[in-house]
Amino acid sequence: MILSCQNIKKQFGETTIINRCSFYIEDYEKAALVGINGAGKTTLLRIIVGEMSADEGTVVLSRGKTLGYLPQLVSFDSENSIYDELLSVRQDLIILEQQIWEAEHNMKQVNGEELDKLMELYASLTHRFETENGYAYKSELTGVLKGLGFTEEDFSKKITTLSGGQKTRVALGKMLLLKPDLILLDEPTNHLDMTSITWLETYLTNYKGAVLIVSHDRYFLDRIATKIIEIDQTETTVFTGNYTDYASKKEMLRIARWNAYQNQQREIRHQEEVIEKLRSFNREKSIRRAESREKMLSKIEVIEKPMEARADMRIHLEPRILSGNDVLTVTDLKKSFGPLTLFQHLSFSIKRGEHVALIGNNGSGKTTILKIINDLLPAEEGEIRTGSNVQIGYYDQEHHVLHPEKTLFEEISDAYPTLNNTEIRNTLAAFLFTGEDVFKLVRELSGGERGRVSLAKLMLSEANFLILDEPTNHLDIMSKEILEDALNHYSGTVFYVSHDRYFINRTAHRILELSDCTLTNYLGNYDYYLEKKESARTALAADMPHSDSAGTHTDTEAKTDWKLQRQLQARRRKLENDLKKTESTIEQLEQENSELDNLMSQPEICTDALRLGELSEKKEENLRQLTKLYEHWEELSEEA
Repeated sequence: MILSCQNIKKQFGETTIINRCSFYIEDYEKAALVGINGAGKTTLLRIIVGEMSADEGTVVLSRGKTLGYLPQLVSFDSENSIYDELLSVRQDLIILEQQIWEAEHNMKQVNGEELDKLMELYASLTHRFETENGYAYKSELTGVLKGLGFTEEDFSKKITTLSGGQKTRVALGKMLLLKPDLILLDEPTNHLDMTSITWLETYLTNYKGAVLIVSHDRYFLDRIATKIIEIDQTETTVFTGNYTDYASKKEMLRIARWNAYQNQQREIRHQEEVIEKLRSFNREKSIRRAESREKMLSKIEVIEKPMEARADMRIHLEPRILSGNDVLTVTDLKKSFGPLTLFQHLSFSIKRGEHVALIGNNGSGKTTILKIINDLLPAEEGEIRTGSNVQIGYYDQEHHVLHPEKTLFEEISDAYPTLNNTEIRNTLAAFLFTGEDVFKLVRELSGGERGRVSLAKLMLSEANFLILDEPTNHLDIMSKEILEDALNHYSGTVFYVSHDRYFINRTAHRILELSDCTLTNYLGNYDYYLEKKESARTALAADMPHSDSAGTHTDTEAKTDWKLQRQLQARRRKLENDLKKTESTIEQLEQENSELDNLMSQPEICTDALRLGELSEKKEENLRQLTKLYEHWEELSEEA
């Protein structure tokens, strides 16, 4: 056991945040701390690392063990570059390397007994250097930086020039290189893109130490955690397994508690009815029996009514009118910022009822696409068309749709003036703003609170096409699940950007991946996307020429990714061409059938049986061709 927490209690004023919190972390164990926003997760981490004291209880870190802590946002300044800042972590190896170099230099200038001493020192130094992985520490440092999303061009950037999120990534890199026996991470994925999150998952899974994570990223927790520690209404419960195991067990416990409560309530009602009936007889014997039952009833330990699962926030999304089948068509879109081209020749379409997720690395241009569609940014080239009766509801991750100087009540009433006071209060209450909360200024709200106000406005919009930019940012797990359920029951169309893979898995029908300035289409959820990516990589890697020589094998590995990308791009272009040709043929045949229908409806044709038969036969032939073309188009679309 590396960490033990026993009966931790913490209060702020009259409010108890944590009560009777007990758990332990074993060596090499990967555990996660979960709970709604405000449950006390960050408070508990700060108590463990000694930044805050507990009112009661003890925290014990095993003797000789080291601990590393990464808060949600790191604030530090340094004149070092990113590379030098991480290099400072291995100062012991740098000094050792210098001592080895000095010993090598001095050995050339001495002999005899002095040389023997130097050789003995040199052997000791090199053995220690090798034991501490000194020959690979620079490549390890570079690997960590690249894994966390920094390019080699970034390595020379000064820490003082970085954003808060970038500084947090630097701090995470430093801690990983320090390799403490226990790592405490508070929302480590907040400032990482999908590629970096996947890298961190692999790193932590293979980490030769223990990890305690606070995270709302359920996919991340599924991949990492072997134990879930839940804080719920100040109480702590420990579950073995990953997040999915925890969610399943949690639901089973909730159902069992609810059934126990209902069974007891039925028994209490039954006993009360019996007592009332016995008293109604108005006989001494029956009254004694009633009193006896009352005593028994008074001794029952009454089960408190369990809270309904996710009963705190309520979202109901429903479009006011039905849109046309073609909701959005984007053709040859291009956007650059200075010399940097984010994307070009970007084309895609979205049909009514589809839930489409747009994914890609940070900086690839995902949010830019959403802003162009919403006329918040101009496109350099290309065309964007929305279909008939399309009404857009836009959720902006930066919440520019909100007005900082307004109160919450004004934010809703000004946007929807037909709502009365009660309707506005009920709407805000559905998003956890009650009482005097409705008169808070928007600028005073936290990120999560602003997100809830934006969701409230989105719900009231009754739009039939929702465009969402990182809708799960700042939401706790419970709120994310409520939003997922609302979207899954929504009959309109959804197009969103998200790095929440669990959210994508539950809500997406189709995924568009933006990479290398181009889009790739995947007909399925996130698990399907991963499966197809891996299949393509395996298939193309298998086609690569192999050699028995070690040198050739190394070269092949180095070239595989490059060749894979080239072959995928070539295959994608061929599929796109085939799709365009097929769609063109379908359009021609459908147009021809429309003309045939017009001809056959003309009076002079209707009375000419021979001509009518010829036209009818031609239409039947077109329909047979169209059936085959539709099937071919589906196959091409799925492969693309």
